[in-house]
Amino acid sequence: MILGATRRSVLAAVGRSSSSTTSRIFHTSTIMSERKAGVASPEELKAFVASAGSRLVVVDTRNPDASVEPGDQKSLAVAGLPSDSYRSQARHLIYDRKTKTMPLPEVAKDTPIITHCGGGGRGQKAKEYLEANGFTNVLNGGGPKETDCWAEFGDK
Repeated sequence: MILGATRRSVLAAVGRSSSSTTSRIFHTSTIMSERKAGVASPEELKAFVASAGSRLVVVDTRNPDASVEPGDQKSLAVAGLPSDSYRSQARHLIYDRKTKTMPLPEVAKDTPIITHCGGGGRGQKAKEYLEANGFTNVLNGGGPKETDCWAEFGDK
């Protein structure tokens, strides 16, 4: 009986009773429905990172001020803000929800950029803001909460 079963049990049941293609489709759609709108898939991010190489810039939009963005504290505990010695391809450019703005990265407009916050909401707003300001090669990577996505670029 599937009612009350965990997602893992459901996936196992689907895998046993259906083709592996159906199982993969179900599994992918389940994961995708849990992601915030606009967050790229791990496959998209992997290809983007490989193609960008050393040109890649990661824009971390999280705010360390807990009075402004209390939700960022959990993701900051998992992955700290970029510095010269940690995540050297990343820039810390806070997206401000009140003004709906952020500092622009000082890079060419066609530079490959991955935006992120804790889980993708502000990462998407930052992506849209950068595109509105002429940046042409931007993906939203979600953030440390999206562990499968984070695995593709979190160390950059």
